[in-house]
Amino acid sequence: MISRRTFLATSAATATAASLPELGLAQADAFDPTPQYVRIKKDFQPGQMLILPRSYYLYYVTEPRQALRYGVGVGKAGLEFSGTAVIQVKKEWPTWRPTDEMIERSPQTYGRFKDNDYVQPGGPENPLGARALYLFQNGVDTYFRIHGTTQPESIGQSWSNGCIRMLNEHVTDLYERVPVGTVVTVL
Repeated sequence: MISRRTFLATSAATATAASLPELGLAQADAFDPTPQYVRIKKDFQPGQMLILPRSYYLYYVTEPRQALRYGVGVGKAGLEFSGTAVIQVKKEWPTWRPTDEMIERSPQTYGRFKDNDYVQPGGPENPLGARALYLFQNGVDTYFRIHGTTQPESIGQSWSNGCIRMLNEHVTDLYERVPVGTVVTVL
């Protein structure tokens, strides 16, 4: 038998959930990182990019109510990016250097970068992978990127230092589709 307290708590939770704003994206049953065209519930502008870190998907809107969905890896708790930015720079096989905060937070991982100006050249061993899309706000680099990865197991996980990771073949595909100036919203 259900108690009055359980009934009231369940009713309150249902009412609260119903009052939350709907994201308007079609939800999948199980995580699948494979790029695929999906229908979306709300009209977003073609060319707009939406990232839903909690579900580990990036949506590139191709036409009204239609998007190409990619699986992604996202930032660890406390390191994730949210808000709106613009892709202002695109690079093939980008160079990379961790931020000072990353070096300080994980000296065992990034110690070789401490007290020098070393920049890791682009290539298959570079953590940014095959392509990188650089996110800017008001013309200022956020130091967050949408990029490939040398750690494919991180896709579908909250693992990075804040960037949005994709499989190299997926970020290469996205790179070809999106122009500089693309608006990116991370919800």
